[in-house]
Parts: sequence; C-alpha cells; structure tokens
Amino acid sequence: MELRPVVRLLLKSFGALIVACVAMLAILALIPASTPMIYGANAIASLQAVRIENVDQWLLMRGYDRSNPVLLYLHGGPGFAFIPFARKFSSRLEEHFVVVHWDQRGAGKSCSSEVSDESLQLEQYLADTLDLVQWLRSRFGVEKIYLLGHSWGNVLGVLTVQRHPDLFQAYIGLGQVVNQRRGEELSYRFAVDRAKAEGNDEALERLRTIQPPYRSLKELILQRSWLGHYRGSLHGGGGVSRLLSAVLMSSEYSLMDKASYYGCFLNSTERAWFDLEGIDFIRSVRRLEVPVYFFTGRHDYNTPFELVVEWAEVLEAPHVEVASKTNWSTASLRRRWPARHVVDARAAAAEPRSVGRRQEPASGEGNHHVRSV
Repeated sequence: MELRPVVRLLLKSFGALIVACVAMLAILALIPASTPMIYGANAIASLQAVRIENVDQWLLMRGYDRSNPVLLYLHGGPGFAFIPFARKFSSRLEEHFVVVHWDQRGAGKSCSSEVSDESLQLEQYLADTLDLVQWLRSRFGVEKIYLLGHSWGNVLGVLTVQRHPDLFQAYIGLGQVVNQRRGEELSYRFAVDRAKAEGNDEALERLRTIQPPYRSLKELILQRSWLGHYRGSLHGGGGVSRLLSAVLMSSEYSLMDKASYYGCFLNSTERAWFDLEGIDFIRSVRRLEVPVYFFTGRHDYNTPFELVVEWAEVLEAPHVEVASKTNWSTASLRRRWPARHVVDARAAAAEPRSVGRRQEPASGEGNHHVRSV
C-alpha cells in the first residue's frame, strides 16, 4: 500500500519528462537550417537547393571573397554527406576559395522521396557532378574550378576530370581510391594482422567469416568495424562519436536531416558501393591533363597509401605530388594546403599543357614528388 503513492509520483514524473521531450523536439523541428554569415563586402555564406539532373540537391557555399577560385568538395561514402562537417574542417580553405560542399543525391539534405534507389549508381552521380560543375561555372562566371574528391568522391573527381579536363584548374585527391579490389584486400589484411598481433580471437573469428570482395553491405560493415577498432580509418581514434556529434550539432541540418542521416548513408552505400569493384586507375587512368595533388595517410587503410604512391609514380600530368602524413584529416588539409600549395597549384595550372614528365631541372627534381610531412 505504501508503494502506490511512490509509483504514482514516478509515473507522473516520467510522463512529464516525455511531454517535455516531445515539446523540445517540436521546438527543434521548427528551427530552420542555416549557415553562419561570413562578414565582408564580397563574402558568401549560402545554404541552398539547386536543381541537378532534375533532382533538388543541397549546396553549402562559403568563402571570404566570392571572386576567389571555386573549389568543389566531393564527399565520400557513397552517402557520407559532408555539409555537417564543413565549417569544422574547411574554415581555412574558405580564406582562399569559395568552397562548395554538395550533399550528393540520396545523402544528407539531398535525401528525399524524389531520389529513386535505382538512380543511386555511378554514372548518374557522374552526370550530377558534371551538371553541378557547369552550374558553378555559370554562377560564379569562371571558366575553370578546382575539384577535390574525398574517398568515393575522388572516383567521381578523377573520372570527371579525365572526361572534361578543360573545366578544371587542378585535381586534389584526399584519401584517394586507386584500385578497389586491391585496396579492400590490403584493408582486410591490415585488420587481420592487427588482430593476430593483439591475440584477439573474437576479431579473427569474425573476420574469417568474410573475404573481399564483399558480397553484402553487412560484410563490408563487419570489416570496417574492426578496421576502425584498429585505427585504420581514423588513426586518431574517436571516430563514431566525433562524427555523430558533428551531425547533431550542425546548424546546416534540420532535425529531420539529422534523424535521417544514417539511414540515407547506409542506403546510398548499399546501392552504389558495388559500382566501385571495377575501379583500377593504375590501368585505366594513365594521364590527367591538369595538376594533381594527393593527400594520403600512411595509416589509412580505407584507401591504402601504398596504392596512391604506386599510381602517382606512373600517372602523367603537368604536376603530380603526394603529401603523406601519419593520418591526413581535412583539418590537416586546411592547415597545410592553402599556405603551401594554392600558389603552386595556380601556377602549375597556368603552365603550358605539356602532359607527362617535364624535363628535369638541374636539381634533379621532376614533376612527380612524394613528400612526407
């Protein structure tokens, strides 16, 4: 008998908590997505939907001077939309470029019922990329833009630059995909070797149930979970929690955008991932007619460093450079690339288009460089 008042009080308190949570969610749902202003007469800070290949797709465009060169950032995944992370990791780039982050069809803010699952395939993404590049050229009145591809995004970047080199000043590959099948084999072997060294029987037992090339998204997720455990994806650690907090705190995303982010990511990956199986740039892309810069982590086993160096050694272009680090993040890129490479990239882009290795100067330094920083 004495417990009944306590139970009633607990139920009332729990009910009040639920009502408060629902009210808070309702308030949050009413807050529109926006991006903070950049102050300056010629600055730009815009979050908008653009009609790309007959589908509304969202762009975040930020820069201190809209007359600066345009840099289009192609996110990874497939489906790993980058707008929630843009301001955290790209702020320094905004000082030198108009940085354009694009949530690709079916991902992030561009995930809607308007996007069919059947359209989530490589050639459609490539058509979207070209359509967006043309829109940006018209929007900012420029002949050429810079193209930066991250992981999956650099597959779109390389193929677009190969097909339409006249539209680009330079190509930057961050976490560069080179040969998908070999890359997955190296990634798998890394996780297995680390598990053996640690004596992790659970990891070894789970990993023995799969072999690349993976037959399903479930197998891919299993391998990536152990890869992350051994810091082969984010070497600094804290991966999932860091990424989740960035999405939840992003002002550029509405409550619904945040709620649907992970599901849209998985759907995009499941639909488009296996389009990558035939990618082998060492064989199929022997020449690019723009300067090329690779940023790659020596401990990155999502996109293994070894393959990036192997491709860079045979790739013909006006300029090829590999900058390697223990683990490149976009934060590292923002600190180093503008100060060290923006002038060099613009100068290289302005040189005559003599594709291939230039005659080496007296110092013996050609146009292919592998550099550790």
